[in-house]
Amino acid sequence: MAAAFDEMSGLGEDIRPAYRELSRWLKETPPDALEYRRQEAELLFRRIGITFAVYGDAEAQERLIPFDVIPRIMSAKEWTVLEKGLKQRVKALNLFLRDIYHGRDILRANVVPEDMIFQNPVFRPEMNGQDVPHDIYVHVAGIDIIRTDAENFIVLEDNARTPSGVSYMLENREIMMRLFPDLFARHRVAPVEKYPDELLSALRSVAPLSAAAEPTVALMTPGVYNSAYYEHSFLADKLGIELVEGRDLIVKNDEVFMRTTEGLKRVDVIYRRVDDDFLDPLTFRPDSALGVPGLMSAYAAGNITLANAVGTGIADDKAVYSYMPDIVKFYLG
Repeated sequence: MAAAFDEMSGLGEDIRPAYRELSRWLKETPPDALEYRRQEAELLFRRIGITFAVYGDAEAQERLIPFDVIPRIMSAKEWTVLEKGLKQRVKALNLFLRDIYHGRDILRANVVPEDMIFQNPVFRPEMNGQDVPHDIYVHVAGIDIIRTDAENFIVLEDNARTPSGVSYMLENREIMMRLFPDLFARHRVAPVEKYPDELLSALRSVAPLSAAAEPTVALMTPGVYNSAYYEHSFLADKLGIELVEGRDLIVKNDEVFMRTTEGLKRVDVIYRRVDDDFLDPLTFRPDSALGVPGLMSAYAAGNITLANAVGTGIADDKAVYSYMPDIVKFYLG
């Protein structure tokens, strides 16, 4: 029977290099102090309101973000390898999506079965032949990773539709720095607080060619009853952009505008946290009250960028996932 890999000690009894300083700190810190800090973190999360809803959970509508006082540490060397692999993977996902909705070279090469694509409910025929701004479909990817041993990581799944959860990572880091400044002082920790600035820059960079020099970005939420609403409001605030619902937007002459106290203002990029089915009642579900009538017409006209693009669900399908090594090889050699 194979031994389970332990983050701190690997498969043996020696502490892994990245964890040596943490191990020393843990030995110096009384257990009751750690428990006190854990309770303090929970109190802060409750006070700030960092929760997520669990659909179908009768016992608890809202749950606090899980918090572990023992951090998971990744060395710079490990992160360099991961970063390279993740960039490669997202590039392949984008090439795959463009191909599926355009030339379909990968299907003609019999790398991926046609039935897996065309009979898949998340495949969007409405996107056939439609160009998206800058040929980018997946602007934000939530790629779940696990470690298998000291050297290797594997991907569990690719979340390419409306990935969520980054706000919890940002809040977790802030709470850790507040509660354990002495632990951070003993490590050289790469910062994460620039994420909102980098995300906003990335979103502006994919604005349509018809956009203004300073593109207007808005975050579209299904509303306060969505399980990830805390994150939607958190990110809109951090990015300094408007948080809008479908009813706040209107389409005129294939352009998207948001209603403001000063009148209509054109929107160039929508960071959408609304699923494909509910985006536009004229194209998808006619009973959707969350979407914007005519949004897909503006999209087809190239006057709005949707991040992520419509139809990206085919790239995070569990069956397609099993072909990812072949997909990466096909597009990137």
